[in-house]
Amino acid sequence: MSEVAQQSESERDERVEEALQAFYERLQEEGLKSTKQRDVIVERFFWLDKHISADELLEDVREHLPRIGYATVYRTLKLLVDLGFAVPKDFGDGQTRYDPIHNQDPQHDHLICVDCRKIIEFNDRQLNERIQAIVAEMSYTVRRKKIELYAECTDESCPNKG
Repeated sequence: MSEVAQQSESERDERVEEALQAFYERLQEEGLKSTKQRDVIVERFFWLDKHISADELLEDVREHLPRIGYATVYRTLKLLVDLGFAVPKDFGDGQTRYDPIHNQDPQHDHLICVDCRKIIEFNDRQLNERIQAIVAEMSYTVRRKKIELYAECTDESCPNKG
């Protein structure tokens, strides 16, 4: 494995561990207990670090806990949302996807392929500065921002290219 790959995996391990510690602290604050199933679900959620549906997370978690049920995964995702570690997103494909947000840049936006449904997060400093300037010119302040760009990817290997 290359040094860069090792470093990024090491960074990912560190990021996941930090998110898990923060999650456990919040559980304790709320008077909730940790369970083996919940721990595996939350760890996989942060490890995968992508917009994921309950079904996709269930499929992944079953590689570690084959007998886990959909309801357990769904309840854990709801708990992550309630505790501020995930945000439910609807990208128009009929499925709710959950975006892990622990220590994530709140200014990030999304580019969604209308063919393969791939979701890419991006952050453009100039775009954010321009939005702030437009809002300030109109004597407003931004409470929240949601930019979702729906586009056709140019990747020839896109499985849904028509």
